Amino acid sequence: MLALLAAGLALAVASRAQNSPVPGSRFVCTALPLEAARAGCVQPAMPMQGPDAHAGPGPDAHAGLGTEEELRAAVLQLRETVVQQKETLGVQREAIRELTDKLARCEGQTSGKARGAEATGKETMGDLPRESGHVVEHLSRSLQTLKDRLESLEHQLRGNVPDDFREVLQRRLGELEQQLHHKVAELEEEKSLLHNETSAHRQKTENTLNALLQRVTELERGSSAFKSPDAFKVSLPLRTNYLYGKIKKTLPELYAFTICLWLRSSGSPGIGTPFSYAVPGQANEIVLIEWGNNPIELLINDKVTQLPLFVSDGKWHHICITWTTRDGTWEAFQDGEKLGTGENLAPWHPIKPGGVLILGQEQDTVGSRFDATQAFVGELSQFNVWDRVLRAQDVVNIANCSTNMPGNIIPWVDNNVDVFGGASKWPAETCEELLLDL
Repeated sequence: MLALLAAGLALAVASRAQNSPVPGSRFVCTALPLEAARAGCVQPAMPMQGPDAHAGPGPDAHAGLGTEEELRAAVLQLRETVVQQKETLGVQREAIRELTDKLARCEGQTSGKARGAEATGKETMGDLPRESGHVVEHLSRSLQTLKDRLESLEHQLRGNVPDDFREVLQRRLGELEQQLHHKVAELEEEKSLLHNETSAHRQKTENTLNALLQRVTELERGSSAFKSPDAFKVSLPLRTNYLYGKIKKTLPELYAFTICLWLRSSGSPGIGTPFSYAVPGQANEIVLIEWGNNPIELLINDKVTQLPLFVSDGKWHHICITWTTRDGTWEAFQDGEKLGTGENLAPWHPIKPGGVLILGQEQDTVGSRFDATQAFVGELSQFNVWDRVLRAQDVVNIANCSTNMPGNIIPWVDNNVDVFGGASKWPAETCEELLLDL
């Protein structure tokens, strides 16, 4: 600052010396006390040569007074310039400090690191030049550099990712998505394999159990065969979804039928499903069921009617049901007596062939999907099917054991019935013994 003041004074003195009318004269600037500041600079008395050496003061004396005023004005102007430059430098330094702090925050640095970064910034900027123009230029360049870095950081924070980086990111996300789908497919495959293995193991266990039960039954009877092919019954002692019997033969297309059987049950509520016949596309092609507190129902092609039968007293009962597609006419017999008849039960609908006939379970799909709440609990015997409507007298003769008439479509014989899940075959009482249990 003093250097600038001295330079300004020297320029003013030099300018005045060039404009002085007196050759060889000069001005001397002397530091004065504050109280004598108005005295300015004076021209010392110089010895003069020639005839005018002792002359009085000439016109240059008045010019000296004007020069003092000009110097004083120049000094004031230089002081104001210095003050303005100091203020400008202070503002610029404050702006640099604020920008440095903002940059440090954007870069995620702590306040201590921000101060270190500010100190580092001062070191990297180097010493400020001494000339005011160079100082401003140097500070402007530093300020622009800081602004550029700040704008770059803000640009990144706003998510303006370059195109090449975006492509790389999308490609990586695509690869991760493919890996995820591949892993899901592997898990699904493993799940399917595990399910198949579990089903195979269950089937193997069930077959082994059935073989053991069959062997135990044979040992208990003391013989490997029944006294006659039809002298057996199927026992279903528990209400589960895995105890059942299966008829090996299937039904042909039928336009009428008669189904008769002996049964004993005390199941509650309801005896369950003594038998069901399911075909592809229709699980309820023929079903006899007593479910919950409902009466016994006959379903044909999923059409239903209620039958006036009552067999849940724990005694043996002979049941016969007839049906014809003509007008959907049906009849219900219990112990040889016709208890009900009706019509419009699936009229003109022929019974479809190729299905599965199950004893003791209601089928939701062909041969499977059993519901334990609809399972039959008790014993079944003499299940026969005819492809016609039997006369009432024929039904009476079968019920009172006066006629042995096996079914012409499904006869009750040992080698035509398989049992599963713990269901078993036992020697059956004779027809006369069954009558005594009525």
